[in-house]
Amino acid sequence: MNVHTASTLDTHTLLDLALQIVSEASDIVLAVKEKGFHTQKKADCSPVTEADHASEAHILSRLRRACPEIEAISEEEFSSGIHPNVNGTYWLIDPLDGTRGFANGGDDFAINIGLISGGEPIIGAVAIPAFGQIYGGGKNLGAFYQDSDGRHPIQVSDIPEEGLRVLASFYYGSEDELKKFLTKQNIQSIDCFGSAIKIIRVAEGQADFYPRFGPTMEWDTAAPQAILEAAGGQIYTIDGMRLTYGKPGRLNSPFFCSGKTQILSSASENTEPKDKISELRHHKD
Repeated sequence: MNVHTASTLDTHTLLDLALQIVSEASDIVLAVKEKGFHTQKKADCSPVTEADHASEAHILSRLRRACPEIEAISEEEFSSGIHPNVNGTYWLIDPLDGTRGFANGGDDFAINIGLISGGEPIIGAVAIPAFGQIYGGGKNLGAFYQDSDGRHPIQVSDIPEEGLRVLASFYYGSEDELKKFLTKQNIQSIDCFGSAIKIIRVAEGQADFYPRFGPTMEWDTAAPQAILEAAGGQIYTIDGMRLTYGKPGRLNSPFFCSGKTQILSSASENTEPKDKISELRHHKD
C-alpha cells in the first residue's frame, strides 16, 4: 500500500520523469497513427486503439520501474478491472485522451500523467502529440510549456472586455444544457474540440472558460488540472468547490474550468450569446 505524502516526495524529480515519459509516449502514439490501426469497442462502448494500449504499456512500465513504491491507475487497466488499492499518493494516467478524435483522424488528442496526493493533483505532464507540444507543472512548481529551448512559463489571462473565449465539447450529449448556461454569459467566441487540450489552452491564456456538463473520468483531468492551477486557474464543481480525487468509480461530476475568476452565474442577460452559439465551430472530439 502506498502511504507517501506530498511532503516526502521529490516533486521536481517526479515531474521531470513524467515529462520524459509523456514525450516518449507521444512518439509511440504518433508512430501508430502513421502506420495505421484498428479501432475496437470497450465494454462501455467507448473506442480503444493499439495506440491506447502501446502508450499505456510504456508509461506504466517506466513509472513502475522508476518509482515502484507509487501505485498507478491507468484508464485501460482500470477498464479491464484492475483497480489498485491506492492510499495517499498515486499516479493517474490517460495514455490517449481523446481516442474518439484520434480514431477519426483528428489531431485533438493528448497524453496525461498526473500525480495525486491527499486527494489533490500536485504534478501534471501533458503531451499534445499532433502539435509536438509538452506542458508541465504542479503545486509549488509553476506551469510551463517545454520545447528544445527549455521551459517557458505559462499563466491564465484576465477575461477580455469583449467577453469570454469559451471552449466546449459537445460530443457527450450536453449541448442543450451548455447552450442554456452560455446564453447567460458575455461570450466573445466558442470553439469545440476534444481532450485535455481545452484545459491546457485555458492554462496558457488562449481561452478563458471551459464548462463540462458531460461525463469525464479522473484520469482525464488530473494532469491538466495540476498545470492549470499552477498557472493561476481553477477547476471547480457547479457549487464552486474545487475538483478533488478519489471519488467512487473515478467519475468526475460536472465542472467548470476557468482562469483567475470563478464563473458560476449570469454575467450578462443580453441576447448576443445566442447568436454566438449558432456559429459554433466544431472540431472532432
